[in-house]
Amino acid sequence: MWGGSLTRKPVVKPAGVWLCGRLTEKAAAGLATGSRVLPTRPTWVHMRSSKGMRIAVVGLGFMGGVHLRAWRKMPGVEVAIVSRREHAGTGNLPGEPLDLSGIERYPDIDSALADPRVEAVDLCLPTPLHEEAAIRALRAGKHVLVEKPMAPTVAACERMIEEAKRAGRVLMVGHVLRFFPAYRALMDRDFGEPCLATFRRRCERPEWMKWETGGAVLDLLIHDFDMVLALFGWPCEIEASGSGDLIKARLGYDGFAVEVVGGWHPGKFPITMKYRVVGSRATMEYSFNDEPPPSRDPFAEEIAYFAECVRTGREPERCRPEASAEAVRLALAVIEARKRGAWKSA
Repeated sequence: MWGGSLTRKPVVKPAGVWLCGRLTEKAAAGLATGSRVLPTRPTWVHMRSSKGMRIAVVGLGFMGGVHLRAWRKMPGVEVAIVSRREHAGTGNLPGEPLDLSGIERYPDIDSALADPRVEAVDLCLPTPLHEEAAIRALRAGKHVLVEKPMAPTVAACERMIEEAKRAGRVLMVGHVLRFFPAYRALMDRDFGEPCLATFRRRCERPEWMKWETGGAVLDLLIHDFDMVLALFGWPCEIEASGSGDLIKARLGYDGFAVEVVGGWHPGKFPITMKYRVVGSRATMEYSFNDEPPPSRDPFAEEIAYFAECVRTGREPERCRPEASAEAVRLALAVIEARKRGAWKSA
């Protein structure tokens, strides 16, 4: 056993999931449940305009701009925004100013939630605001797409999930790697018995990061923790070392280990993401920096999938909120493991 690690007792793995530790009962139930139609409340009445479904993007920071661009390219969708600020300079990408022409603006979220034309909201807010905004939207009868991480605590995630169930509305977290071709291929391939895996993700600290979000472990590396859980389930042991927003996590399973390394780097540092997964029958490697960009925008794929779930009333099986809550749980467990001391090689 690795010193200073967190441990979980092994359990029998369900078919198709590499699993050493246990899943929460809610997450396990989610994995075992097939696609089903969400219950609906006939008291919620949406007035769909001639332009189609109306979505309100809440927050126009960097990610709000990314989502807004994707929404505007979707047919059958009418987009509105919620922002108190003047829009010049908000949500801009380098060399690509955000075009807000012809978009209706709500001055606050209450105005959007009170509008019966709005069927769904896309929450691109600082992480500490996710829970309150999502629950208010669900109680107003709106479907909710919320950027990752789902919330700062597991308890907050669970409250969001329970509210979505009560409201009979779609709740989905924007874990875009699940719609990224290189990572979808990783999830779909049969590697045989796992031997080892490494995930790396690094970038400079975002200039827009002014809120306490849990740091790079919860805000950035949660991408990889979500992928690790989707592939292997809960680890038996968790170790971590590093300082500040840089971390090296080692997740121990029965007979193999997974390493997640990265964080926010000081100064100008380009985004880097890569993985190597080795199984008894196959190996797959990917490096974002060495490959051409995807032919289809993963954010657009994610948003189109959410919109389809809203239209059909089906749960987001490809990106269930229970799984997103487990990713928060694992990220927080890694942070806790780091507090207990650095990993020492045997």
